[in-house]
Amino acid sequence: MADDPSYRVLAAREAERLRLLDRETYEPVVTADGGHGAPVADLRPGYLVDVDLDWSTTEPTVRSLSVRRPTLYAFADGIEPVFEAAREAWTDARRAGDSMNARVTRNTDNEVNGVLYVFAEDETGGTFEAFRDGARPLEPLVDRVNDREGDSPREVFVLRPADGRFVIVTIALRKGGRFAETLRETYDVPKPSEPLE
Repeated sequence: MADDPSYRVLAAREAERLRLLDRETYEPVVTADGGHGAPVADLRPGYLVDVDLDWSTTEPTVRSLSVRRPTLYAFADGIEPVFEAAREAWTDARRAGDSMNARVTRNTDNEVNGVLYVFAEDETGGTFEAFRDGARPLEPLVDRVNDREGDSPREVFVLRPADGRFVIVTIALRKGGRFAETLRETYDVPKPSEPLE
């Protein structure tokens, strides 16, 4: 990872201001809200990008960029219903006295189509927000899947159930696959346009 200069595009953004996760340091980098030499508005949360940043001003601007892998992140709060695999993973975690749990998900043909993690939500709702703004990077979870399944674009869903007790992180192995589409339809997170793809 130390040789990897890439950044992950994070979800929290405003206008032309971009929030990136430096994959070497796991620190978020927030750019200026204008003056970029590249189409930052066309980047989508989750994209793995190579970015040339100009640090000559107080807030960096993007000189140039290229998309290395168009993975997509999606966030949904207050979801109902919670799908069965996530509900069972959380029940098992509580029964064991753990604050997190993980398992693979399978389609109706019993083929693995994703990996899900459940995490206890803290009293202030900070776990969900920390995943969204990069304070708690999703990167190790995505890297673990990529190490096992190969470096393909994926879709990552961060979901908080309506009761707010836990947070679900689901990584669909195939971008645009049936599992990812089902999650988007069920939890009303339409797939964004992707002009840079």
